[in-house]
Amino acid sequence: MRIARFAHVGGMSFGVVEGEPGEASAQAVTIAQIDGHPFGEIRLTGERWALADVRLLSPILPSKVVCVGRNYLEHIVEHSVDGRADVPKEPLLFLKPSTSVSGPGDPIRLPVQSKQVEHEAELAVVIGLQGARRVSREEAAASVFGYTCANDVTARDLQRADSQWTRAKGFDSFCPIGPWIVTDIDPSDLEVRCEVNDEVRQLGRTKDMVFDVATLVSYISHVMTLLPGDVILTGTPAGVEPITAGDSVEVRVEGIGSLTNPVVSLD
Repeated sequence: MRIARFAHVGGMSFGVVEGEPGEASAQAVTIAQIDGHPFGEIRLTGERWALADVRLLSPILPSKVVCVGRNYLEHIVEHSVDGRADVPKEPLLFLKPSTSVSGPGDPIRLPVQSKQVEHEAELAVVIGLQGARRVSREEAAASVFGYTCANDVTARDLQRADSQWTRAKGFDSFCPIGPWIVTDIDPSDLEVRCEVNDEVRQLGRTKDMVFDVATLVSYISHVMTLLPGDVILTGTPAGVEPITAGDSVEVRVEGIGSLTNPVVSLD
């Protein structure tokens, strides 16, 4: 099932995307309004719109975005000083503020403080109704609502300059997610791709993650309580490069969909 959050005439709602986006005409794919939130039993109101007639928003507004650094071997190597793979013994965690979250089509706004902003295509995990607190690896799947695409936009020069990553990762618009949440997919071996202006920049598979989804959910839940709707970014494959004003950045995750955002300057 695909769960989206969307703006329509009369307000903002969650909905179930019906049909196969990309395989049918725009008017044939519809979105059915959900009564309330999508956690728990889903009840439809009976209202429907053509997907082409609504505006998709970030599929969830999390209380926090928990991110994992250095979770793909080749990405570790490309950012090492000597070309060696310094693989973390435990997941390397950092946070993005909720104010960094944006949705499909929303602009990535380049801050004046940085001269080197880069894309990072990622699989994102959305926590479900029961949340997660001190769950085992075996219990982790029951805490997951679904999966979506994400772009962990990073001011690389500020990341290198600061002793921690908050400023480099935390600007408004630096966490596009979407286009919707897929609730019934196996995350163990999915292609993760990033294209900038139709040029492939990143291409990896989730099977190459150092720490898989179940391990990440369990590990994070022993550090902090994960609330319903919280998002985990699982790390990025190799190939990150700068983006500039005028670019179009597309993140694609196999079985989920495509998240595209334009890049604009604040100068």
